[in-house]
Amino acid sequence: MKVTIYGSGYVGLVTGACLAQVGNDVLCVDVDERKINMLLNGEIPIHEPGLDKMVQANITAGRLKFTLSAAEGVAHGLFQFIAVGTPPDEDGSADLRYVLTVARSIAQHMDSYRIVVDKSTVPVGTADRVRAAMQEVLEQRAFNAEFDVVSNPEFLKEGAALDDFMKPDRIVIGTDNPRTTELMRELYAPFNRSHDRLVEMDIRSAELTKYAANAMLATKISFMNELANMAELLGADIEKVRIGIGSDPRIGYHFIYPGCGYGGSCFPKDVQALERTAREIGYHAELLSAVESVNYRQKDKPFEKLQKHYGANLEGKTVALWGLAFKPNTDDMREASSRNLMEALWQQGVKVQAFDPVAMEECTRIYGQRDDLTLCNTAEDALQGADCLVIVTEWQQFRSPDFEAIKSKLKDPVIVDGRNLYSPEQMAKKGIIYYAIGRGC
Repeated sequence: MKVTIYGSGYVGLVTGACLAQVGNDVLCVDVDERKINMLLNGEIPIHEPGLDKMVQANITAGRLKFTLSAAEGVAHGLFQFIAVGTPPDEDGSADLRYVLTVARSIAQHMDSYRIVVDKSTVPVGTADRVRAAMQEVLEQRAFNAEFDVVSNPEFLKEGAALDDFMKPDRIVIGTDNPRTTELMRELYAPFNRSHDRLVEMDIRSAELTKYAANAMLATKISFMNELANMAELLGADIEKVRIGIGSDPRIGYHFIYPGCGYGGSCFPKDVQALERTAREIGYHAELLSAVESVNYRQKDKPFEKLQKHYGANLEGKTVALWGLAFKPNTDDMREASSRNLMEALWQQGVKVQAFDPVAMEECTRIYGQRDDLTLCNTAEDALQGADCLVIVTEWQQFRSPDFEAIKSKLKDPVIVDGRNLYSPEQMAKKGIIYYAIGRGC
């Protein structure tokens, strides 16, 4: 089947590569000439395990192509996927300017029936706005062309996106036309073979489903962080509490790991956008506001623990930082806890020596060259001469380090662990002063 995808960022590129992988003819359209040139040369602008090989294989096979031309994109595919960014607007609501720009462009160039698929995360009612924008352009052209708008939200975890797409838990399709539902079912048939994962619903319900999923997961994280903060004051161990409640199948273990807050491109933006949607319809979504507030506060925990140990004034200190990305297996630093920590430290005149397996280039892109930031080649290099170590990303390679080497390289045997990677008892035996989240310290 012929598929056009607008946007070659995280969602668009993963969607395009996976659809091409099962045999479809995919054309990705983007306005960023630098990005398109990179992709045409087989270079990947994002870090996602396995994506580079999949993209290259499908370029070589001729199933995956890239262009700057919207007209070429419209002419190419029956399916027109909109997978552009929906960044927060000034008031926190989702900014739909890029989505609507693509919709108008499709209407400007289409000459026959098209299925327009909203793949971007968009507020409830976006399909109506897409349809209205396209209809307006078609009327200006005095051209009567049939089209359908579909909501098909993505459920991709950064670091595991290829598996999530190729072996999905569910495929949500929101349509108002049975014919379109069947065409979407045909497109997704290769990912839906062992049992039926396709969930059909009306468009508005599909649009809300994406926000509801992310808000639910974010709520679990903030709830556990709230409990962790209480555990510290009560002298309880949140890790034991986590095991105690996670063993209940009604709760489960997913997303109940306390830490120094969630980040990334989805949870912060989507919780905020859903809360703003509630405001627009005159509903006060207290729980969503609280989830956002707790997470914002939680990101300050590593800094607060440093102040607890050293005092309010940290000027002149050097902190080793392990982890820059908001989570493992990605270079994404959007809303990352590392950023809150580094910026708070810099304001106090603290130097940071940081290491991350893949996010160093992204850190340089964000902050440039700074005298108070040294990006180190290894985790061990980051420790050399630092006063203490702070961990904010739970990369696998940080889980079982050489603690004697850590002690020998640091000026003080202090670890602030924002992801609860180690045992407080083990750290005490090794002579390390250990500050975790919700573990009585």
